[in-house]
Amino acid sequence: MFFDPTYLFCVALPAFLLMGATSWYVKAAYKKWSQVRALSGLTGAQAAQKLISTVSYTSDAGAGLRDVRIVGIGGNLTDHYDPRDKTLHLSPGVASVPSVAALAIAAHELGHAMQDSEGYLPMRVRSALVPAVNIGSNLGWILIIAGLIFNWTGLAWAGVIAFSAGALFALATLPVEFNASARAKVMLAESGIVASEEEQRGVNNVLNAAALTYVAGLITAVLQLLYYVMLVSGMGGRRRD
Repeated sequence: MFFDPTYLFCVALPAFLLMGATSWYVKAAYKKWSQVRALSGLTGAQAAQKLISTVSYTSDAGAGLRDVRIVGIGGNLTDHYDPRDKTLHLSPGVASVPSVAALAIAAHELGHAMQDSEGYLPMRVRSALVPAVNIGSNLGWILIIAGLIFNWTGLAWAGVIAFSAGALFALATLPVEFNASARAKVMLAESGIVASEEEQRGVNNVLNAAALTYVAGLITAVLQLLYYVMLVSGMGGRRRD
């Protein structure tokens, strides 16, 4: 099983190509639109602050944004929202650059803050899966290998079940990310921060490219899970032989 060509050509290679292609697409979209200056002249941090001020006082859905803090974080494309302390972390290329890409990313992360303030169900489901994913990703493959080595079908299936938490997490991530992007587009348009068709096209390009990475992650997780299911399902045939 350690040199299984089925795994190489049906899981590892497709996953490598898929993740590589989506990563390239995201970086290309970000690079292109990070060089297009926002007509508003706002940096990502300034746009996020304006959206917090605007949305939090004009809608019940955005009321929870009043407690959100904006801080810097090192690296490139490391932007994220931390629900534990309601903090929006923005990388230098987003926080301090007045580009279309910066507006899109900052607004997307603020979309996650809105989800948190509303108790958005898919986000809560995803958060609840985190402990299972941490355990399953480390323990699942060990149980599968042990079950295969000792020919213990029950143990191997237990490993498959534990490992499946990763695929469930990837599936739960899709609505969370798509919804955050949808919120970002609406906020940027309604606030007037993004007004021109070119800027709207840029925002869509950046956010849609980012969404593809989560689709690729789900496909990769499902391929790996199906491989393990196939491997463990074949144990019955080997035992009869």
